[in-house]
Amino acid sequence: MKRFIGFVTKEFYHIFRDKRTMFILFGMPIAQIMLFGFAITNEINNVNIAILDKAKDNETQKIINKISASNYFKINDAITNENQIESVFKKGKVKAVLVFETDFIKNLQTHKQAKVQVITDATDPNMANTIANYVNAILQNYTQEMNKNNKPSHQIQTQTQLYYNPELKSVFNFVPGVMTIILMLVSAMMTSISITREKELGTMEVLLVSPLNPFQVIIGKVFPYVFLSIINATIILLLGFFVFKMPIEGNLFLLAFESILFIITALSLGILISTIANSQQTAMMMSLMGLMLPVIILSGFIFPISSMPMPLQIISNIIPAKWFIIIIKAILLKGATVSVIWKETLILIGMTAFFLAVSVKKYKIRLE
Repeated sequence: MKRFIGFVTKEFYHIFRDKRTMFILFGMPIAQIMLFGFAITNEINNVNIAILDKAKDNETQKIINKISASNYFKINDAITNENQIESVFKKGKVKAVLVFETDFIKNLQTHKQAKVQVITDATDPNMANTIANYVNAILQNYTQEMNKNNKPSHQIQTQTQLYYNPELKSVFNFVPGVMTIILMLVSAMMTSISITREKELGTMEVLLVSPLNPFQVIIGKVFPYVFLSIINATIILLLGFFVFKMPIEGNLFLLAFESILFIITALSLGILISTIANSQQTAMMMSLMGLMLPVIILSGFIFPISSMPMPLQIISNIIPAKWFIIIIKAILLKGATVSVIWKETLILIGMTAFFLAVSVKKYKIRLE
């Protein structure tokens, strides 16, 4: 029994002194419950909207103030004409535009009813539907307060218009999201496992002392996965277009460039993981837990980032998938050009350069 207790004590000691094991045992569950608890919600908060107030009277201003006072919406822009609606949507500045008709107060007093048009960006159909419902609920609450002293009662009707996805097809949201997940997971995970396999077998040391410099070793390892990931992306887009009728409104060459850029970003992240992990199992665990969950939860694929707590919104900025989803939705559904997505493109380029620079530096340290 003493030998058994001693053996068990030794096993506990090995577990507690291994930082990676401790992180997997205790860090991952805590991180997951925090992410799922705060990020997964069907509610919306602080959604950016724009106002087109053609009436500009006291009544419309009261309604705008009531909408602004809620925690659901944040008035990000006040546009002056209908030609600006397409522009603010393409730039991704707002998720909805509220349009008050010219004779709002006159119609309300004379005809006892007025109209508010709710125009939503339906590239995310669930969010578009939720926004329309929330606006309608706020307006109903406003009319109830207004009708306490008014007989007959006044009515404010909402008219909903959906941009880019008028039929609210969820597949228009899932094709870009699934493409992002597959490219990130396959590219990063397969690259990290491939390189850690060399380390486990001892052949990486041979490569590092070969005439090839660390940069050439890295490029040689990832080049096949670049090719295979491009095939994956092409298959996903073809299936989306021909099977699910996913529109491709933007330039195909721009779409190809952005896809290849994201593939390289994912591969460079996989290389970075391989410099940290010492075994294939560790690399796979880091790829699945460190990439899969953030891509699904913090990229805006399923859950709106604007509804998350501010710390998670800040963390989401370091998730490459977030920027690629913005880019690919803008190209596929909105027909966006470089002038619209240049900021997101530069962010991905910067991330790629950072990951590759850190990886090369780590391999140089191994050489020395």
